[in-house]
Amino acid sequence: MRFTKMHGLGNDYIYVDASKEKVADPAGLARAISHRHYGVGSDGLILILPSDRADVRMRMFNADGSEGEMCGNGVRCVAKYAFDHGLSKSNPMRVETGRGVLSLQLEVHAGKVQRATVDMDEPMFGMQAVGAVQGAMGRNALFKKETEAAYALAYEVGGHHLEAHLVSMGNPHAVFFTDNVDAIDLLTHGPKLETYAGFPGRINVHFAQVVSPGHIKMRTWERGSGVTLACGTGACAVVAAAVLAKKSARRVKVTLPGGDLEIHWDETGNHVFMTGPAVEIFSGDWPA
Repeated sequence: MRFTKMHGLGNDYIYVDASKEKVADPAGLARAISHRHYGVGSDGLILILPSDRADVRMRMFNADGSEGEMCGNGVRCVAKYAFDHGLSKSNPMRVETGRGVLSLQLEVHAGKVQRATVDMDEPMFGMQAVGAVQGAMGRNALFKKETEAAYALAYEVGGHHLEAHLVSMGNPHAVFFTDNVDAIDLLTHGPKLETYAGFPGRINVHFAQVVSPGHIKMRTWERGSGVTLACGTGACAVVAAAVLAKKSARRVKVTLPGGDLEIHWDETGNHVFMTGPAVEIFSGDWPA
């Protein structure tokens, strides 16, 4: 089976052109091929398929084999693969995802896509948007604050109760603002929050530090993949939460461990736009 490894800011996935390669068990393949020691090594698997609604369609599977609705860094790489490998020369390009058809404006140099701006559609907020269940929280209940779009969550880091900003970008995110994002122990708090009782479908976890109105630093624990160097949908969710909480401007540079994304939550159309790179690393053959 032919595959290509690509990344957006170090958020790496294995990409397979499923119009040419047959993938009978994508969940099993994701677990095997993503393994950092016994496989190729990646944050997951993304299949590129034909679409009757768009130029191409993507399905993404996390490293644990679970299927996700969307991947912001992944969708940029899907568009790059499709353009560079001749599946589509559309620009803008339309990619069908689990949250619908998204449009991408491609930056092309010497015939290859270098960066892309994705129209990520509108953010959605609140417990229902992320599939949170109030009764399942028990004593750790989430409750709506009166003053801002946040939920108080009885979860402590360093003796401080955190406030969970719940945002959906087609997939669920919990955003926690902190004064020092580098001090957060992601390996301890990420898996606890991902599998919190009130999130039966699990959730992506982000800790964010507002450096200035136009600059945010963040770190991520991704549902099904663990610590990743970047999360595109997460960066969009962080900016949307920061704007709603009056912590940032609508046009923000988001710094992740893997690099920077440009996020713009457009006030007129209410859509979030994400701009970032897409990089092809290498191709190879995986024994079926």
